[in-house]
Amino acid sequence: EELTPDIPNVSEEATKDLDENGIIRVGADVKEGDILIGKITPKGESDPSPEEKLLRAIFGDKAGDVKDASLKTPPSIQGVVIDTKLFSRAKKTTKAEEKSAIEKLDKSYNNITEKLKAELVDKLFTIVNGKTSQGVFNIYKELLVPKGAKFTQKILADLEFAHISPNKWTTDDDKNEMIKMLLHNYGIRVNEELGAYKRDKFAISVGDELPSGIVQMAKVYVAKKRKLKVGDKMAGRHGNKGIVARIVRDEDMPFLADGTPVDIVLNPLGVPSRMNLGQIYETILAWAGQELGVKFATPIFDGATHQEVEEWIAKAGVPASGKTYLYNGLTGERFDQTTTVGIIYMLKLGHMVDD
Repeated sequence: EELTPDIPNVSEEATKDLDENGIIRVGADVKEGDILIGKITPKGESDPSPEEKLLRAIFGDKAGDVKDASLKTPPSIQGVVIDTKLFSRAKKTTKAEEKSAIEKLDKSYNNITEKLKAELVDKLFTIVNGKTSQGVFNIYKELLVPKGAKFTQKILADLEFAHISPNKWTTDDDKNEMIKMLLHNYGIRVNEELGAYKRDKFAISVGDELPSGIVQMAKVYVAKKRKLKVGDKMAGRHGNKGIVARIVRDEDMPFLADGTPVDIVLNPLGVPSRMNLGQIYETILAWAGQELGVKFATPIFDGATHQEVEEWIAKAGVPASGKTYLYNGLTGERFDQTTTVGIIYMLKLGHMVDD
């Protein structure tokens, strides 16, 4: 068996999106019956069909040696290829070739980490230039920069940032916060590069872990694009869920006094039935946040208090109750009752009417 774009008795048009390994390219539009992975397998000895006899007469015996065993798009699937993966066992290479590949990988990894450290030192020096150290320690409480020392480019370049404590480098709280953020982001980037380096090194020396008897395995990920339909299920972040009952044009939706149409109208019975007041908090607080250009995060057991929410609402000039009058998008008349309006995070779930 072999993964290949050269498949017998298949037109060039059908294989135009396959790469040298026979795997379809990322970004290709696919529909039912399209080839995703080109694969050929040897034919068993059997009586040839009339078509095979004709092919053998034209192209010789070789055309009949293999048959098409390609993976094709299943029925009812239509979408875009968003990712492909090819897993292979480690090829039998000499020790010298393996050593050369690992040395090349080591050099690339060292270059990347040196570049990241140089960028970090430059950014840190911009922040602490002219500042005096309040004592910089590592996580083992060992002193790295003594108290009273002026920060210089050389001092920063000599630091080992992997185990450094980001706390209280200077007397300026804002600068300390920026230093903490820089070191946090640097740590994330270094860990990402280290993970990629270890995976690549493992692939060179061991190869991908595959089931017994399998030499190569290819995977193709196809995303189906679907527009929201009546019957699709949606949910927020507070257990608030529901089914889309009606879809109307923007101009027919209820709108605010300034003419802004609302995007989604939720059934008010969804609040008392589940008693999840978090969605009300989110709706009103997010509206205040948009007015002030501020983002909020209220973790579980450590969320904002009712008083804090009220303070932000007052600061933003949003109605204290979170309610305002809406106007009928079809007639233009104002509704009799005020409505809770704001901003909420909603997403479409995997339960779709097309399924």
